[in-house]
Amino acid sequence: MNLTKSLLFSFLFITVCNAQDIVLKNVSDTILNPKRTLKTADPLDAVKTMQQLFPGKLYNLSDHNTFISWNCKSCKPAAFTDVNGVEGDQLFPYEQGVATRLLANIDYVDSKGNQFKILAFNHSVHDEDGLQTGRFSGGLLGITKFAKNGTTWEMRSFQPAVTAFGAFAQCPKPKLLQIGEDQFAFTLLHVNGGAGGAYEGYLYLVAGFDGKYQPVMEVPAYQLTNSASLKWSGSYTVVDDGTKKHFRDIVIKTKGSFDKAAKAEDDFEVSPPEEIAAMAKTKKSFNFEIERRFSFKGKFYKMIDKPIVRFSNIK
Repeated sequence: MNLTKSLLFSFLFITVCNAQDIVLKNVSDTILNPKRTLKTADPLDAVKTMQQLFPGKLYNLSDHNTFISWNCKSCKPAAFTDVNGVEGDQLFPYEQGVATRLLANIDYVDSKGNQFKILAFNHSVHDEDGLQTGRFSGGLLGITKFAKNGTTWEMRSFQPAVTAFGAFAQCPKPKLLQIGEDQFAFTLLHVNGGAGGAYEGYLYLVAGFDGKYQPVMEVPAYQLTNSASLKWSGSYTVVDDGTKKHFRDIVIKTKGSFDKAAKAEDDFEVSPPEEIAAMAKTKKSFNFEIERRFSFKGKFYKMIDKPIVRFSNIK
């Protein structure tokens, strides 16, 4: 066999070996029961635990693309909000089948030394090539919580689906945030935008409330990228002043810049936050900081007081 034939044979062999027919495994509708129980030995294997919760067929493709492919013919789909608001609610489980991926494996300890583990999942519509597609389709977030009891992890709560965030069916990774005395929630930075345009980021807070995890705060104008004339990014701080045991106030600071001359480089016009709109009409460039305070009112965080706006390098 000459070198050319040898290389061709090797390429075909590798291609055939790597190719996988991704099929859907039918599962029982009992997997979506939020009252399910599960115990697993320490150390907890997150991928194996995910497969116990969603017992479909596990695939390990290239580029760390690991997911479970499953279908539930006996399940009754329910509507879940997609924060993109473009294609409407997501009906889960999907009629075309589901691909479930491990999104995050989060550990934390409360003030009494109790150990907990949160596993977050990303659900997307089954794709025969193992892809995640759809610019304005978010990844559907699922959450389960475990508590450590000796050498065993016991599942304390299981919520297969919460809300869809992100783009291209990929939910952003949740980050742990303590918002009260032994009260923990998650922040998610949802970013999306049209092709060639600016990408605007919203900050969401997901917390346990009324017996389930749900979004309890939405902060618009938290981040903006892919724009030459306007840029901004946000940060958040939980106010621990001793006045609130749970659902403490959250301060959002957004820092950015404006450059009127750079508008010519933008393919699409970007509207500035209302707090700096008047300044943007009269000045050529400046830096800014917007401070907003959010307080939990009833079932949701709402902005209180007037935003504090600071300007610098005004020209």
